[in-house]
Amino acid sequence: MQIALTGDVMLGRLVDQYVIRNQSIGPDKIWSDLLPLMLKADRRLINLECVISGGGREWQPDSKAFHFRAQPRAIDFLRAAKIDCVTLANNHVLDYGTDALLECLALLDRAGIKRSGAGASLAEALTPAILDLPQGRLGVVSLTDNEPEWEAGEKKPGTHFIAYDAKGLVEPYRSRLGQVLKQVRRQADLVMVSAHVGPNWGPPSVAMRALAYQVIDLGADLYWGHSNHTAQGIELYKGKAILYSTGDFIDDYAVDSAERNDLSFLFILELERGRIARIVLHPVCIEDFYVRLAKDQEIAFLQRTMQAKCKAFGTVMEVEGRVGTISVK
Repeated sequence: MQIALTGDVMLGRLVDQYVIRNQSIGPDKIWSDLLPLMLKADRRLINLECVISGGGREWQPDSKAFHFRAQPRAIDFLRAAKIDCVTLANNHVLDYGTDALLECLALLDRAGIKRSGAGASLAEALTPAILDLPQGRLGVVSLTDNEPEWEAGEKKPGTHFIAYDAKGLVEPYRSRLGQVLKQVRRQADLVMVSAHVGPNWGPPSVAMRALAYQVIDLGADLYWGHSNHTAQGIELYKGKAILYSTGDFIDDYAVDSAERNDLSFLFILELERGRIARIVLHPVCIEDFYVRLAKDQEIAFLQRTMQAKCKAFGTVMEVEGRVGTISVK
């Protein structure tokens, strides 16, 4: 059984202008030659790094540099890749205010795409996405340390916001997440926490590592990080995998020639007897607002840098051909 994970999928701004709104471009084209690999997986999950809406107004345009919104046709692009679940706890889901967020939630619900991490209230933002698997069920909890003013309230739309320090989550966030994970454990056989945390560049900080460890200690089977524009190393902790960052997957961002934020992976979780046995990394590249399979020199760069990043955590990534594999023990 396979579960496919990506990094940030940003369908707004130039992607929206030149791809989503262009009726001559079929929704499957944005996934290009990667689509068969994605469709081979049993389930597909992404972090949706924008709001999908036809309306709304920019959130505090004088204080927030970037606002990402895709038109409702973006739903067709998610359907083309048979995306099963999107995580919404991030720093762009409220870029166009609460009305746009509520429209986005409704569009996803009508499309049958599961979601977690944002909602019309705190209770909804905390609610996990529950996905049926060929064997068992998957629970997905989504959280973020971005945009504290977007934290959902009892009757306030917003995100599942958390705060932490070098010792991990601070209260009341630690107790709250513990309760959420305890509840999702009753509903799911496999539990994943999506974490949109930390800066856009660089390795995970001491505090970020403490957060990841605590998420596992509180009951998660996998920590799925993003926000950083590049893929970061994978650490194995108590027999569970920590993906500190899965990088960018689709966007219109300027490319740093040294960091190569246009390069990342499609992460395939391979399950055996209900647990994650391996993580297979397929190199990918963003080009002209599409994602595609990476090519020779791109593959070499990704394999070399990812092996080094994993080695820093004592993790070995085996390479065979174009793919990397990490055994989860």
